[in-house]
Amino acid sequence: MLKKITFFLCLVYFNSSFSQQSPITENTKVSILTVDVADESHTLYGHTALRIQDPTTNIDLIYNYGMFDFRTENFILKFVKGDMQYYAAAYPYADFEYSYQLENRSVYEQVLNISLAEKQTLFEKLSISMYSADRFYTYKFIDRNCTTKVIDIVNEVLQNKPIKNTLHQKESYREVLYPYAKNHFYMQLGINIIFGARVDNKAETLFLPLDLMEVLNNTSYQNKPLVSKTTTNFKANRTTSFSFLDSVYSLLIVLLFFVILNKKTTNIFYFSVLGLVGLLFSAIGLYSFHRELLWNYNVLLFNPLFLFLVFFIIRNNTKWVKKISWICLAFLGVYTLYMVTKIHLLIVLPIVIATSILLLRLALKKTN
Repeated sequence: MLKKITFFLCLVYFNSSFSQQSPITENTKVSILTVDVADESHTLYGHTALRIQDPTTNIDLIYNYGMFDFRTENFILKFVKGDMQYYAAAYPYADFEYSYQLENRSVYEQVLNISLAEKQTLFEKLSISMYSADRFYTYKFIDRNCTTKVIDIVNEVLQNKPIKNTLHQKESYREVLYPYAKNHFYMQLGINIIFGARVDNKAETLFLPLDLMEVLNNTSYQNKPLVSKTTTNFKANRTTSFSFLDSVYSLLIVLLFFVILNKKTTNIFYFSVLGLVGLLFSAIGLYSFHRELLWNYNVLLFNPLFLFLVFFIIRNNTKWVKKISWICLAFLGVYTLYMVTKIHLLIVLPIVIATSILLLRLALKKTN
């Protein structure tokens, strides 16, 4: 323990001494880096980081606020709950770019047109934050992420906080997010059914890396462009190919199988899956601190009442099967009406239709 404390104090002392030497020179460049999107869920929306480069003092550091540790105990539960701790780290730019070259993701750099004093202040704030409690933060998908953290720390240094959200004046968060998963049907479906009512609000927060990049290119600061230069540091060569398994067509085949077969066992399986998904959404809504997951109206489609329906199907209780089927159909009707103005209506519509057909058959089934 003593060794850890000694090491920490040495880091603080080194950082303090380094900052006091005023390493920022006229040749220093302060940049915001944007990493393009990729195919995995945690890379779907891109990434933002800060770079400080000074050839005079051989500084070339990345300040990355998107760090997390997969080895964290109960990682999935913490992430879903919304108390997952992310942290910032400073390391050489060469390592940063190389890691994204390996992932085949483009890296764009926007050099900020700010004064030497502002560069110095920003550098000192960043350096201090690396060895203080500010290094850690509780991740929030919209309100607090790698992009919002960069915006906040840059706006703290610049007068009148010039970086503002000038995009998506009429769009909801869901509409802003929707195109990012356009080539990944099941990921797009999963994202839209797990998100609740909050993402249907107007997109007031600037929280996506590519949006920040666009905003910066159109931002003025002290009667001049905030970005003096934009470069592509690494250009990825990404190709997109059609996957039948990851498309609406595979879902249609699965749903058609249940609708055509219409057996007791397949109905039990189908409604069990939907009911369990709805139960999961309900539990997450009570468990999670993520505002995006609260008040999830998609439980009207993935209705926990289906589990009661399954129970009565197994018990061959036709009377209660018919009653619950009519109740679930009513909920499904309300859900469909509510979804008319929602952008994700089309991707859930096959499930709505298939479920309606199966419920209607059960509701109209003749009593033996």
